[in-house]
Amino acid sequence: MNANVVEPQARVDYQIDPTRYRHWSIKTEGSVATLGLAIDENAGLRPGYKLKLNSYDLGVDIELYDALNRIRFEHPEVRSVVVTSLKDRVFCSGANIFMLGVSSHAWKVNFCKFTNETRNGIEDSSRHSGLKFIAAVNGACAGGGYELALACDEIILVDDRSSSVSLPEVPLLGVLPGTGGLTRVTDKRHVRHDLADIFCTSVEGVRGQRAVEWRLVDQVAKPAVFGQRVQERAQELAAQSDRPAGAKAIALTPISRSIEADALRYPHVTVEIDRSKRTATFTVKAPQAAQPGDVDGIVAAGVNWWPLAMARELDDAILSMRTNELDIGTWLLKTEGDASLVLAADASLLQHQNHWFVRETIGLLRRTLARLDVSSRTLFALIEPGSCFAGTLLELALACDRSYQLALPDDADKAPKLTVGDVNFGLYPMVTDQSRLQRRFYNEQPALEAVRAQMGQPLDADAAHALGLVTAAPDDIDWADEIRIAIEERVAMSPDALTGLEANLRFNGPETMRTRIFGRLTAWQNWIFQRPNAVGDKGALKVYGKGEKAQFDLNRV
Repeated sequence: MNANVVEPQARVDYQIDPTRYRHWSIKTEGSVATLGLAIDENAGLRPGYKLKLNSYDLGVDIELYDALNRIRFEHPEVRSVVVTSLKDRVFCSGANIFMLGVSSHAWKVNFCKFTNETRNGIEDSSRHSGLKFIAAVNGACAGGGYELALACDEIILVDDRSSSVSLPEVPLLGVLPGTGGLTRVTDKRHVRHDLADIFCTSVEGVRGQRAVEWRLVDQVAKPAVFGQRVQERAQELAAQSDRPAGAKAIALTPISRSIEADALRYPHVTVEIDRSKRTATFTVKAPQAAQPGDVDGIVAAGVNWWPLAMARELDDAILSMRTNELDIGTWLLKTEGDASLVLAADASLLQHQNHWFVRETIGLLRRTLARLDVSSRTLFALIEPGSCFAGTLLELALACDRSYQLALPDDADKAPKLTVGDVNFGLYPMVTDQSRLQRRFYNEQPALEAVRAQMGQPLDADAAHALGLVTAAPDDIDWADEIRIAIEERVAMSPDALTGLEANLRFNGPETMRTRIFGRLTAWQNWIFQRPNAVGDKGALKVYGKGEKAQFDLNRV
């Protein structure tokens, strides 16, 4: 191990609340919320660096993710969000370079992936939830700071002759703006590629009216009118939203969770780790009782409503396992409980999907399932007696690289079933904008219509296999050996090769901005972050801030 690399000293916890924020604040005034960034340079998540110039690390992003969820659920009256800095003359200088310099490769990539997902979540809320975001760039805005601004719907830059936007990763650090910067500049803001080339190879960035002309920002405003302009535009965007003004807030109380040496336990999700086999078994449980079917009952249930509670727990489990258990490369997904209760909860989701709270819950489910898709782990679904892979929980199996369903031809009552529901046809699109069924069948209509014809019918292993919904249907004689061999073979393969394989096979549909963001993170940034030009003894990341010049191997690869 490189002696300069600092490994995580303690388990990373993604649970937080505003009383423990060190870097962000939330202020609401009517329909407008302000997310203010004032990073405490002495409050890094790990030792070995200071968060100077409003630069961030994973701890800052964990707070941002929590703050966004607070606005979504606890402030239904909010319709537009202003993202700005509370420090003079600096908006955000991006990811802390010294943190990157002392972090392991895995830490950097996981950090970048979570950052991507949080910014994608901003765009997801803009697209689906009636929340619009304005980046009020009131100072220097560089690297990941500009990438945060790019995730917003609009960018307003203060025109003070010094504040600029920039993506200086290539000339300064020998890496690239891989957490969405390159992609959003072209795919979202449609900056002409030659201008983008100049922009991404310039340290000083672009300011003032030129930033507007190059489409890097939407407008500029002089300091005397900057705050007024931002508020006026926030009110204009808020007027376009249908989020309710007088709705009851849903308090996001702490998730109930027990952390053990080899397990995570929540009311609706358990994760059990087998370190000798390098596997983790996720079991997601159906509701234990019928869920409310009317809006009043759903709102009264609040944070304890099963779809929301389960989504929050699964999200936390995925994040915890991704960050804290790097050696556990194969995740086995199981379900447990009464499928009819899952389908009944799904019916309520569909019936009331235009209600703001139900819509936000669907959004969290959509983003959590997408987080599972992009996790660099092997995913196998095991459909056994007692399973309830139905509707929303069937999405877990459809997200997997393989699914195995036990066939019990001599015991039809005990044989596990899966059930396709309405929700499987588009309520939870992947980052390709396709449903997982569309992805599975390459959007070929005969296959999809055959599945649709069986919607609502419990399907045993033979029926599911005939429709192409599962990979294999071993009987009880072969089940144990076939599953054991499949897992052992998978665990023995190269994790690097599997990451590339899975990332390609899971996203076989149309490319979108989001698939390109994750593709570039998985391939380009994964590679660049390991090259000596970035992380060698004389690499740009290692010598930054030391007064030395990086020494590059000038051979093109």
